Amino acid sequence: MENTYTIMKNKLGRPSKKTYDPNSLMQELLNTVTEVYRTTNKINLTALELSLPPNKVKKLLITAKILTYPETEQIQSLRAKGKTMDEIQETTGLSRASINNYLPYSKVVYKMSEVSLNAERVQKYRMRKAAVEKLATKPTEENLWNCIVMFQSYTFHTVSGLPFTYSLKVGRDGEFTKELFIDRRENSKSLSWSSVKIAFKRVLENPDTVFSRPKAIGDIRGISYVYSLLWRFGVITVPEEVEKKLRGE
Repeated sequence: MENTYTIMKNKLGRPSKKTYDPNSLMQELLNTVTEVYRTTNKINLTALELSLPPNKVKKLLITAKILTYPETEQIQSLRAKGKTMDEIQETTGLSRASINNYLPYSKVVYKMSEVSLNAERVQKYRMRKAAVEKLATKPTEENLWNCIVMFQSYTFHTVSGLPFTYSLKVGRDGEFTKELFIDRRENSKSLSWSSVKIAFKRVLENPDTVFSRPKAIGDIRGISYVYSLLWRFGVITVPEEVEKKLRGE
């Protein structure tokens, strides 16, 4: 029988060949983008959470009627009057690409590769959210490791603004090995699970502390990365100005 980690690994691997209902998935995508945006209140942060281009997030929010722009109403009014694209461009002073970005989706995407990718995005977001909520309810090493597994390929930022992702390797027993392989723009390095556990333990021992910098947790190997992980998982509180940097703003 498969254990929890193996099941998670399979879920986060290549998407299975599944037949999705494009209409239902489009509505679920709209609902998910709306949910994330209402939490972050920023298009770029919503895009980061769902691995979507910011312009696509903006268009989805317009489609869901969460965002409205004067340009959208103007363009739609001109189209209703039978104006051509060239005439709309001349009137608004916008490029074709900009005009398209201000308009809601007029039809559901039926291209199966994109439908499958959107389904995976929604699934990953839901699973990551559930993992973080479970860790908040019960802050154990097991639940922390679940978050580590779920957030593979997610883009984090260090306090200095360096974006990074990480991945886990699968051992001969079919389970993930306890080492995070950090992928940075400059180069790559590894981060041991033991470092994460040490930092986690120290944080739990100081529950009311606002950790202003990584070294405030301790002089731990790879703490600059662990700091970002623990913040995203909701384990530590940081100053507002630091939070903006961790978000990549």
